[in-house]
Amino acid sequence: MANDLVRALRTKAKTLSLSCRKITNLPEDYARLTWIVILKLNNNYLSDLPPELKFLQQLTELNLGNNAFEEVPSVLAHLCCLKKLYLYGNKIRHLSSQVLEGLPNLVLLNLNHNNIEVIPSEIMLLANLESISVTHNHVEHIPVELGSIKSLREINFTNNKLTGIPQQLYSLTQLRKLYLARNNLTELPEGVLGWKNLKILDVAGNHLSVFPVGFQLLTLDELFFEGNCLVPFMPMESIQEKEILSLKELSARLILREGTHKFSVLSRALPYYPKLQDLLSHWGQCAVCSEPFLTTWLECVQFINLRKHMDMKSFIPVRVLLCSYGCFNRNDHQYYGLVRL
Repeated sequence: MANDLVRALRTKAKTLSLSCRKITNLPEDYARLTWIVILKLNNNYLSDLPPELKFLQQLTELNLGNNAFEEVPSVLAHLCCLKKLYLYGNKIRHLSSQVLEGLPNLVLLNLNHNNIEVIPSEIMLLANLESISVTHNHVEHIPVELGSIKSLREINFTNNKLTGIPQQLYSLTQLRKLYLARNNLTELPEGVLGWKNLKILDVAGNHLSVFPVGFQLLTLDELFFEGNCLVPFMPMESIQEKEILSLKELSARLILREGTHKFSVLSRALPYYPKLQDLLSHWGQCAVCSEPFLTTWLECVQFINLRKHMDMKSFIPVRVLLCSYGCFNRNDHQYYGLVRL
């Protein structure tokens, strides 16, 4: 290692690789290499870093993969220029909020193959993050705060213990790749059209039964969904009850229709009734007649031919919301698995 240091001091190289050297402790003398931009310390036996490394203020990429860290080294909180951080293959259990706060310019974070159970809400401090990968950990929940990082383009939570994902992720309009394979997901929340730039979605090996409303309108290039419990492609019988809408529902549908007209009396009056406005904000739209409603009358499944929508050879069940049996009985649509709500 002494030769590596001498050579680096002489050549002033911007990149230094000390990978696979069986290093257990990094000498503090390496902090003298203040011009280093890329430092590779992966595949060693490191469990901590010397505090003197805080002087490496030009460092933009640090690889600490496949070592013996049980927590993220605290000295990283001082490396504010860091853009790429690799911590895969360690024994890390939690992420320090202090370290996250000190990494405002981080673009890539790789935490694969650790023992992480919780992603803290302070993850939102990584405001410039474009890629986060936390595969093969024990994470049960994705924090809603992740949805506030608008720069995210790739998210990978493959092989964790997720039971759901927050609806806030749909606000990530720049997201292009999302990997959620081999978790315990039972559904994807409504609002999927927020992923208008999503190109790759992997939800294989979960417990999904249907895809959310409007899923077929995504412009995906690749979709992986094998190993789920999808609704079978067959009609199901159902008894159609008499349609009797409550006064609340009738009123809501009237207000929702009138509310679309900017200059109507109801549209102008709504801002003065915030509670009513909040109630009506949860409205839906019938897939057949496009009329608005507050309470879904029917929940159905439509089998979408992916070849037509995404150039893939398969059918998938997509959730469809209807406002009445009349819309369900129209012959120009094929809906199955009728459920009365």
